[in-house]
Amino acid sequence: MKNMEVKIIPLIISLVLLFIFVTPATMGIFNIGNAVGIIVSVIMTGIFIFWKSFTESIKNIWDKPAGKIFITAITFVLSICVILAVVISIFMVKSANDPPPNENTTLVVLGCKVKNGRPSLMLKRRLDCAFEYLSEHENVNVIVSGGQGSDEIISEAQCMKEYLTETGISPERIFMEDKSTNTEENLKFSQEIIKSKGLPEKITLVTDAFHQCRAEMLAKNIGIEPYNISGYTSWYIVPTYWVREWFGIAYYFIFR
Repeated sequence: MKNMEVKIIPLIISLVLLFIFVTPATMGIFNIGNAVGIIVSVIMTGIFIFWKSFTESIKNIWDKPAGKIFITAITFVLSICVILAVVISIFMVKSANDPPPNENTTLVVLGCKVKNGRPSLMLKRRLDCAFEYLSEHENVNVIVSGGQGSDEIISEAQCMKEYLTETGISPERIFMEDKSTNTEENLKFSQEIIKSKGLPEKITLVTDAFHQCRAEMLAKNIGIEPYNISGYTSWYIVPTYWVREWFGIAYYFIFR
C-alpha cells in the first residue's frame, strides 16, 4: 500500500501541474513557459503511470557501462536546471515588489496586449496598480510605454493614457512612449523621454511580478536605477509566465 502511495501522490501532482499549464493554452495563452510545463508534466505523468516499467528500464540501462554514463549525464543536467530555476526564482521573488523610498521617481508602466482598443486584463491590472500609486503620489509623473502591434487598433501607450485619464489622472502627468516593441525598447525609449523632459532619472517600474526581475536587469544595463511595484496577476497564468521568465533571464545572461 505504501508503494502505491509513493506512485499515486506524485501522479496526482503531475496531473495537477498538467492542468495548470494547459489551462492558459485553452485561453489563447501559449508560450515557451506552458509548452515546457506541459511536456514535463506529460513525461512525469507517464513515468508514474508506468512506474514499474520505468524503473526496470532504468535498471537495465544502468547495468551497461554506457548506460551509467548516460544516466549520470542526464541526472547532472537536470540537477543544474533545477538549481538554476531555484536561484532565478529567488531573484524573481526579491524583485517582485521593491517600492521606492521617500523620493521622487518617474513611474514607467510597461505595455501589454490591447484588445479592441481597450487594455487586456493583464494590462488593466498594471494600470490599476499605477493609478493607485499616482493617486497617492501626486507629484509623480508617468510614462506609459508600448507600441502598436499588428493586431492592435491603437498603440498600447495610447490605450494606457486613455485608461488613466478616464480614471482621473491628469493628462499633463502622462507621457507616451509609443514606438517600442519589447521590454528593452520600452526602457530605452522611456529613458529618452525622461532626459528630454527633465523627469527624475530614477524610475519605478510597473509590470507583473514575474516580469520585474528581467525588466530590472534590462534597466540597470542601460544605466537606469529602478524600483518596482507589481500589478496583480491571475493565479492560473503565473506558472506559465514564471517558467517563461526562467528562459528569458537565462537567455539574457548567456547572450548579453
